[in-house]
Amino acid sequence: MRLPTSSKIFQINNVQSFEKEALAIFHFQYQNNEVYKNWCNLIGVPVNEVKNISQIPFLPISFFKTHKVVSTTFEPSNIFESSKTTGTISSKHFVKNIALYEQSFMQCFEQFYGSIKNYCVIGLLPSYLERANSSLVYMTQKLIEQSNCKESGFYLNEFEKLHHTLQQLEARKQPTLLIGVTFALLDFAALFPLKLQHTIVMETGGMKGRKEEMTRAEVHNILQNSFSCNTIHSEYGMTELLSQAYATKNGIFNCPTWMKVVVQSEDDPLNIQLKGKGILNIIDLANIYSCSFISTEDVGVVYENGSFEVQGRLDNSALRGCNLMVV
Repeated sequence: MRLPTSSKIFQINNVQSFEKEALAIFHFQYQNNEVYKNWCNLIGVPVNEVKNISQIPFLPISFFKTHKVVSTTFEPSNIFESSKTTGTISSKHFVKNIALYEQSFMQCFEQFYGSIKNYCVIGLLPSYLERANSSLVYMTQKLIEQSNCKESGFYLNEFEKLHHTLQQLEARKQPTLLIGVTFALLDFAALFPLKLQHTIVMETGGMKGRKEEMTRAEVHNILQNSFSCNTIHSEYGMTELLSQAYATKNGIFNCPTWMKVVVQSEDDPLNIQLKGKGILNIIDLANIYSCSFISTEDVGVVYENGSFEVQGRLDNSALRGCNLMVV
């Protein structure tokens, strides 16, 4: 069995090389990840007959809350943890080598937006900054460090300071990335509307009961009007992934070359299609040492060209998967 390497993953540039690496990682993880192996066996997947990515089984994302999902045994360099509300369990992602995550998000960002050194990076992530083990905060911090702008940084709830800073950056036509959770961007937009011509406004999701739930289109419409811009960008990432997808307009996400989204039927975990509507399943090849094949609790559509849209969440999603296996 060939041991997958990050160098091969981040050099993927076509469908054939993606499928080759995905199958290699599948067999590697089946042999070295007890949680994933037991899940494959439980749902009756004939492992030796898996010849393409549509035959690969996907682990329900809920297992990251109830099990230690790791491939091989190692001492983690980092443990990322999701946010949680009262009475809920957080997901934990045990990261073997943080350099793998850093390469993934830096190379992904540059694939879509060019060199980070060209941007001023402003993080509006107030609730996430309360958690030292947030993968989103870690990524944003590294983007801030790699930018060449003295104004780069986290602005917490300092809306007046942020408003003044953005005015200065706009005046000198400095390309800027304003990345924030949805509720914080909406709060700022309501208090300090301004015209942003040189700033990418990127929402990362995240209402968490702070506001009445809105669709992404509704959120984008409000932000576009407040900031007088033509489009709002979106980032799709989660604690359980080491890669992100980005939407540069209309909430349509595209993946980096080492990540792919497919759809699964709600009533059949083995019915996987490369396009159509259903549960979004993610192949993230950067997840070499956890699990690269994850069935999310998001519902959406995958288009012919591989782009995808998130349309909602599964009902009672937190209940799915948890009681199906005891390891």
